[in-house]
Amino acid sequence: MHCWTDLGHVPSGFGPSVVTIGNFDGVHLGHQRVLKQMVRDARVAGTRAVAVTFDPHPRRLHQPQHAFELIVGLQDRLELLGQTGLDAVLLQRYTWEFAKQSPEEFVRRYLVDGLRAATVVVGRDVRFGWQNSGDLSTMLELGEQHGFSVEVIEDASPVDDPGGHRRWSSTWVRDALGAGEVAEAAEILGRPHRVRGRVVRGDARGRELGFPTANLAEDSTGMIPADGVYAGWLTRTVGREPAPSPRMPAAISVGTNPTFNGATRRVEVYVLDRTDLELYDDEVLVEFAAWLRPTLRFESVDELVETMTADVDNARMILREAPPA
Repeated sequence: MHCWTDLGHVPSGFGPSVVTIGNFDGVHLGHQRVLKQMVRDARVAGTRAVAVTFDPHPRRLHQPQHAFELIVGLQDRLELLGQTGLDAVLLQRYTWEFAKQSPEEFVRRYLVDGLRAATVVVGRDVRFGWQNSGDLSTMLELGEQHGFSVEVIEDASPVDDPGGHRRWSSTWVRDALGAGEVAEAAEILGRPHRVRGRVVRGDARGRELGFPTANLAEDSTGMIPADGVYAGWLTRTVGREPAPSPRMPAAISVGTNPTFNGATRRVEVYVLDRTDLELYDDEVLVEFAAWLRPTLRFESVDELVETMTADVDNARMILREAPPA
């Protein structure tokens, strides 16, 4: 998959193409359904399938006063988009200059002249151009003017929800992760939720207790689930040889470590039955499979170790039954 970070990087004469527009945060099953269908349609028509997406997320520019956490970081978003079979992604830097284009300017410059769109795929609630002044009717009118068709995709709901009570959405994923419901998030995403980051030195208490942990740096990407203990996996993606490493079963702690009066929220990962790993400064991918228990404050170290041992046993049992990656 090609990834262009500027319209000027699109090769001269590229196209014709089938184009869709969106933030695609999380690349959940609803996104995947649309993108994979778009790819199939493009193959039949002999065109290229392209997604236009944005960095940073527009909400961070328009609503900086509201905290907003992305489900996955940019690297993972692009990897997941590539897995749908897209030919290319135009990763547009979202700036005020870009945002202030009129709907007509955006369509002409990006979709018509830049990507030579034969078909534009949108949802019924599509909004584009300055102050979201363009909508579906605007896109249909511009399609007639510029010679491209507009395919309207209905909101996707889970197949086991024929009533369409809730559609697949990034908001649903955030709600689930915020409640620690990582298994529910995985059902919406079509895969375990992931966080990516560099391993930094911690307090070494886990090693002293017999459970050495990899501590993720504060600038890790991906939404951190609610405080608690989870079963999941760790994969070393960049670092010492061999890299990438196998996907290793793990117990994951998210929280402030209240037993030791911690104040900083951390993600700490213990790879089951491994005390020989050297991961400092390596980049790792942490996936969350299941919630085990809430974060607790223990009255003694012995009580903590006893509970951690039970956590490891529970994680091992759950991950043994988990589907393969």
